Amino acid sequence: MRIGVRAGLAVLGVVLVALVAGCGEKSEGILASPDRHRLDLTLDWFPNPDHVAVYEALAKGYFRDVGLDVRPRVPSDPAAPIKQVAAGRTDLAISYEPEVFLARKQGLPVVAVGALIQRPLTSLMATAKSGVRSVRDLRGKRIGTAGIPYQSAYLKTILARARVPASSVKETNVGASLLPAMLSGKVDATLAAFWNVEGVELRQRRQRPWIVPVDRLGVPHYDELVLVANEDDVKQHRDDLRLFISALARGARQARQDVRAAADALLEANKDLRARTTRAAVRLTIPALFPKDQGRPFGFMDPVSWRNYAGWMVDNGLLEKTPDVNEALTNELLPGESL
Repeated sequence: MRIGVRAGLAVLGVVLVALVAGCGEKSEGILASPDRHRLDLTLDWFPNPDHVAVYEALAKGYFRDVGLDVRPRVPSDPAAPIKQVAAGRTDLAISYEPEVFLARKQGLPVVAVGALIQRPLTSLMATAKSGVRSVRDLRGKRIGTAGIPYQSAYLKTILARARVPASSVKETNVGASLLPAMLSGKVDATLAAFWNVEGVELRQRRQRPWIVPVDRLGVPHYDELVLVANEDDVKQHRDDLRLFISALARGARQARQDVRAAADALLEANKDLRARTTRAAVRLTIPALFPKDQGRPFGFMDPVSWRNYAGWMVDNGLLEKTPDVNEALTNELLPGESL
């Protein structure tokens, strides 16, 4: 999960973006135009390359074209979006596959309605100076994580697969400071940074990083970012949700056709992003917006993959029992589905 790991950006910049994006709970005092339905979208963090389809669709007017007044906003607390959906304070939130399972474990009425990023971005990452070039090189090393329980479970799985004793590796919670922790030598590697953002920045800093996504190291495949709605909204406002996803899919396809313009839309939304890094990151991110199986619709979530990941969560003590995946997700709102 990505909670504040866009390292290296000033807190002030994040606050400013939050204000511009309309941070806070849903307000009934601000009405959409009469011919459009308002839809509040709470991001997982400030605008970044993972959100390129959202901001391309906004820039090109695709949401307006389907009668929606979409208002993205940055959460004051990155753990809040899925809770706001459950409480009815926002219409949609961008969250994470494991967070959907954990929220439902707590009895929250949330359901994933589409995958925004369809493969793991979370990676094991190290700079050249650390000397780490394989999992076995982690013996006697210090690994930085963002302090999230299932990241610790990722590390456990990765070490066990490589037959590296967990006792030989020191896990350190560095919070949001993943890049600084690596660059300063506070840790030898990190397990939380994204290959499409921090990985790009390390390469541009000529750090010659070693980067491997967690699903190549023994962690089951999962959807990194998903769109989450309240169960009641899936029933009562399914048309708006379906229209949102169709316009988002159009934004993703347009971003694939014109990467530079899509990056420019994102840079316009967040002035704190660096242009060179953002353009490179957007180019890498765009393929992850689409299913590998071209016969599947944009946003498709594979129930078998979700079930496998849920089983892994059970095996690692993150869930007590395997949840009903058919209740945790629905593909019925995706373009061309259940019409």
